[in-house]
Amino acid sequence: MDHASTGQEALARIAAASDVDSVEKLRVEFLGKQGSISGLLKTLGAMSPEERQVEGPKIHALRESVTAALAARKDALEGAALEARLAAERIDMSLPAPQTPRGSVHPVSQVMDELAEIFADMGFAVATGPEIEDDWHNFTALNMPETHPARAMHDTFYFPDKDAEGRDMLLRTHTSPVQIRSMLKQGAPLRIIAPGRVYRSDSDATHTPMFHQVEGLVIDKGIHLGHLKWTLETFLKAFFEREDIVLRLRPSYFPFTEPSVEVDVGFAIENGRRVLGGSGDAPGHGWMELLGSGMVNRKVIEFGGLDPDEWQGFAFGVGVDRLAMLKYGMDDLRAFFDGDVRWLQHYGFAALEVPTLSGGVGAAA
Repeated sequence: MDHASTGQEALARIAAASDVDSVEKLRVEFLGKQGSISGLLKTLGAMSPEERQVEGPKIHALRESVTAALAARKDALEGAALEARLAAERIDMSLPAPQTPRGSVHPVSQVMDELAEIFADMGFAVATGPEIEDDWHNFTALNMPETHPARAMHDTFYFPDKDAEGRDMLLRTHTSPVQIRSMLKQGAPLRIIAPGRVYRSDSDATHTPMFHQVEGLVIDKGIHLGHLKWTLETFLKAFFEREDIVLRLRPSYFPFTEPSVEVDVGFAIENGRRVLGGSGDAPGHGWMELLGSGMVNRKVIEFGGLDPDEWQGFAFGVGVDRLAMLKYGMDDLRAFFDGDVRWLQHYGFAALEVPTLSGGVGAAA
């Protein structure tokens, strides 16, 4: 058999192949199951040992040379195709880059920042305290002893173990314990707000087991209800960005204030939703209960380590989540904590476009 001429012919055809598909067809023709070189390999079985010893190395050498030539030609053609593609393609660098996902500020965080800035302008500092509290700070020091019926007003999450002093431990039901801790630590005069998470066993469209609250406390000499009303009116006008905010104070009861007042705000219905502003007694208007407040009870001032004959004060508390709902037109409190990215994309605030303000407000020492 003239293997040399067969090999030369195969190598010449491989070298003349013009594209990768042609190389693949030649591979099948020479090395496939029915290929010519594969057929030569099959003839080895019918040869005598002497013939096989002579022809075998020649056929294997032919197969190896053709295999190498096919691989080399394929690589050369693929490289040439890539070079041609790179030479022909162009990238328009003037096109904008794809927009990368960006985080956003949660409405609660945004409102917290707004509150901190507004009250900072009125001389209030930001105070914080533990979310796991003892019942003395959460109830007793706020004029709610163990037998006081006001404790039944709070659906409290208690822990099974007591603290080292034998006091019950719980998730705080309000941020009022921060007021006690601040009085005991700083004394008077005192002007603070206490924003933070609080916990109660309740859940529906307007209540969640965890929500956010901000409370305010002023302790000084000669404080009266007029100071309280001015503070709340100034705050609400700044927060809702309206000068026509009208307040109505109604007598109420809270164990930690005396006298106590509920604060109603006038509203009107615009485009199917409540909008604060104007007197609630005007035609088409109404009153909305917004927050609780009052003059700090003498017993609470005593528990704070101060003399109630020398120091007086007022306190107030409001739900941060409720403020966010009113200002930004939200209708279900539970959505604040569902973790739905679509909701946050709709109501969230761009982190780089909306300034965060609480970082610039000094915290209470």
